[in-house]
Amino acid sequence: MAFSLPPLPYAETALEPHMSAETLSLHHGKHHKTYVETLNELVAGTPYEQMTLSQIVERTAGKKAEQKLFNNAAQAWNHEFFFNSLSPDAPRGPGQKLGALIARDFGSLDEFKEKFHAAALAQFDSGWAWLVQRDGKLAVLTTGNADNPISTGGAALLACDVWEHAYYLDHRNRRDEFVTAFLDKLANWRFAEKQLA
Repeated sequence: MAFSLPPLPYAETALEPHMSAETLSLHHGKHHKTYVETLNELVAGTPYEQMTLSQIVERTAGKKAEQKLFNNAAQAWNHEFFFNSLSPDAPRGPGQKLGALIARDFGSLDEFKEKFHAAALAQFDSGWAWLVQRDGKLAVLTTGNADNPISTGGAALLACDVWEHAYYLDHRNRRDEFVTAFLDKLANWRFAEKQLA
């Protein structure tokens, strides 16, 4: 079975002015697409060809001989999750169930946002900031490069891509501005709530 590039769940212009159509076109139509195409080349004729993205990530994580396969599978998974973590019209805060868990584990939505924002800015190299559910509790997690909660433990609820190509055209080097826009204007809380165990 060949992997395919999933379509964006909204129009390329839908996230403006926080994320431009040009950024989405390059990020989804070039970066994400290349990971999917390279993944298909790497799995062709191997047992991985019959696995899901998450299964490939689980089986190749930490294996030096499988690093290229892991990078492309994980980045295909990460990007699909990230694009679903964005919405032009989702509520600007979590629903009742997720909201209660955020209050329990972070103190308040504002305290969660502060922790997430700080973690996303502290991720020195290219990578990701995540809201995850692990061992029954919510946590903020950052990962470098292609790593994700599948390979590090926990179930992802929300993802923010902090590689520069995710925000540079719109925010230049102001990652803090982009992460604020993500938390306050773009985060898809409906999607996050659906990921809860």
